[in-house]
Amino acid sequence: MNKLTVSLSPHIHSGGSIDRCMWNVVIAMIPALGVAIYTFGLPALYVTLISVATCLLTEWAITRYMLRRPSTISNGSALITGMLLAFNLPSILPWWMVVIGGVVAIGIGKMSFGGLGGNIWNPALVGRVFLLLSFPAAMTTWPADVPSAFDATSKATANASTGATLLTHLNDTKAAPSLADYDLLDMAIGHMNGSLGEVGGIAILIGLVYLLATKTITWHIPVSVLGSAALFSWAFGGNPLLDIFAGGLLLGAVFMATDYVTSPMTHKGQLIFGFMIGFITIIIRRFGAYPEGMSFAILLMNSFVPLINRYCHPSVFGAKERRAMA
Repeated sequence: MNKLTVSLSPHIHSGGSIDRCMWNVVIAMIPALGVAIYTFGLPALYVTLISVATCLLTEWAITRYMLRRPSTISNGSALITGMLLAFNLPSILPWWMVVIGGVVAIGIGKMSFGGLGGNIWNPALVGRVFLLLSFPAAMTTWPADVPSAFDATSKATANASTGATLLTHLNDTKAAPSLADYDLLDMAIGHMNGSLGEVGGIAILIGLVYLLATKTITWHIPVSVLGSAALFSWAFGGNPLLDIFAGGLLLGAVFMATDYVTSPMTHKGQLIFGFMIGFITIIIRRFGAYPEGMSFAILLMNSFVPLINRYCHPSVFGAKERRAMA
């Protein structure tokens, strides 16, 4: 007689794992890294290597000597934090500031909560905001010889003097921005100043397609962030395309807001989460003291994730059928 063996769920394994998802994210970031190196040269590579090495070493040291656990650096999460932190830094940031940012990102933003899965905020953004508040001048100083997407007059002025970012120029312009004054193709392929990951919108979108194709993430957060930002950019008299491609909006929507640990579990919650990130980002850009608001918007909404999860939880399996029978 054949026996029916019943085991604990899940009965079917999807084949996914933490390591696999993390390394998919790393692969998706490679095009953006390539554009950053092409735009800023070897300094971009140096900043990335220092950031990654610091994050890996910090997590290894804390895991071994403080938490007394096996090393977790092989799962790729610390590598992602290092790359994302570098993507949020200028290419000319002093190396010792990059090291401080990496230690804060991993030590405070991640390991102080017990490691992967316990952190409240995105670790890379914790490191980035710490550096921005501690060293505002260094974090807002950009190379002066990077090709710009400004029109010919603005391009010569920016490159010769301040090395201003496109987003700063947009916020300083009193008149309503017009696409005629900017080269959208240059913006998309990385011919503009900013942090390493802000340039090369097309490269970031290639990474998004890869993440969606491998089912590493779903469309809900990126689409809601970009859609909300475009809507409120238009509502406040801006140009949605310029707001999307200038600054870190694309980077944040694709690689940081989608972090598993610090984003809602349900699709409904993810749509609310992304919508509010886009809204807050545009509010800060238009009315705040900083020209960029993406980092603050994501960290603020990270804080609301437990509340969103509480009210946007998935329905219990079979609940609808039981209510219908009652």
